[in-house]
Amino acid sequence: MDTSWLPAIVVISAFLLFLAFGLWIGISLILTGVIAISFFTSLPAGKILGVSVWNTLNSWPLTCLPLFIFMGDILSRGKLSEQLFSGLAPWVSRLPGKLLHVNVLGCALFAAISGSSAATCATIGKITLPQFKRLNYNEDLSIGSIAGSGTLGFMIPPSIPMIIYGVLADVSVGRMFIAGVIPGLMMAAIFVGYIMLRGILNPSITPATIDYTWKDRMKSLPQLLPVVSLIMLVLGMIYTGMATPTEAAAVGVGGAIVIGLATRALSWNLFKTALMASTVTTCMMCLIVMGATYFSTAMSYLGIPQKAVMVVASMHLHPYMVIFALSVLYIILGCLMDSGSMIVITLPFAIPMIKLAGFDLVWFGIYLVIMSELGQVTPPVGFNLFILQSVAQKPIGYITRVTIPFVLLLLLSAAIITVFPGIPLWLPGHMMGK
Repeated sequence: MDTSWLPAIVVISAFLLFLAFGLWIGISLILTGVIAISFFTSLPAGKILGVSVWNTLNSWPLTCLPLFIFMGDILSRGKLSEQLFSGLAPWVSRLPGKLLHVNVLGCALFAAISGSSAATCATIGKITLPQFKRLNYNEDLSIGSIAGSGTLGFMIPPSIPMIIYGVLADVSVGRMFIAGVIPGLMMAAIFVGYIMLRGILNPSITPATIDYTWKDRMKSLPQLLPVVSLIMLVLGMIYTGMATPTEAAAVGVGGAIVIGLATRALSWNLFKTALMASTVTTCMMCLIVMGATYFSTAMSYLGIPQKAVMVVASMHLHPYMVIFALSVLYIILGCLMDSGSMIVITLPFAIPMIKLAGFDLVWFGIYLVIMSELGQVTPPVGFNLFILQSVAQKPIGYITRVTIPFVLLLLLSAAIITVFPGIPLWLPGHMMGK
């Protein structure tokens, strides 16, 4: 019997056991790393943990994480979401699908300031679903489009998963942000196209609504101006090279505070609540990143990623077969754990395979974000599904069923960028060079 894989079996079994007992993912990763190093090497597990944690958290790109989270928390607790609905509605009322497009466009705009799929889904869903119910819009498409469009919070920068991936994979966070723009717009266009197609085939899904005039559209622009201005300011500073993502995030926090004060939506109590919420979220994310780095270090000392690469190399798989196998793995993992955990657990094994197959790491980061988006809308632990269950007061089975078309559209998006890798790579290559 080949015992060379015994450490990998023991380590993975221990990790799954920790998860089964309900331990936090970050703690589970650290404990698994301790077991791996203590039992299968002669190295000091404690010292390696200290060095690993310090090298991970002493990272300038990682400092943009709490700032972007704080910016999103400030804005999501104000009047911004209501302004998005009333500002977008006059511009989409004549399209097939009518106001349902507000779900997609509202999520796309809010994603550009929140960086979170769950926050995007919850915030836009709380505003649009009651409106659609009052106007007798098709309930299946109203809820399904929110679930699918909410995942844009991961793709359209600033994206929390992109920050985590950039730090762990040693890829420029700014380059990841730029690479996410065209795929994010492409996915939003796919969602809009699907809703338009449904509207053309069955006009009854969108009953008659207010017929807005051009005067109404012009009046709605000031309601979109705050969020659009902040997006252009923050992302424009990154894309033009005027600022690093961290510096742009600091400007974004200042801009969010100014918008909150100008719209009289920001009080001292709200500021404290947003600060505490962002602190809790940041601590949770940093714990996961710490655990992932230590887990990755332990796997490297045991040589497990290298063995996995040797096995894949010996099979002489076509690069697309490697991606297909990873896609199946990520779809399964997305059904079992949250998206952040899925990313950090698989990177030690996936990145060597991706390099062997000849794929670009920036491209892989975008592909991995789409796989993470799938995890948000696949049962039994799809966060967006549970959020919509709470917002729409519907059974989780119903929420899952109406989301299936958008799950298929996400898979289509992953296939498109796989066949045409230039879609995510063209803009960073054009703006930042090699």
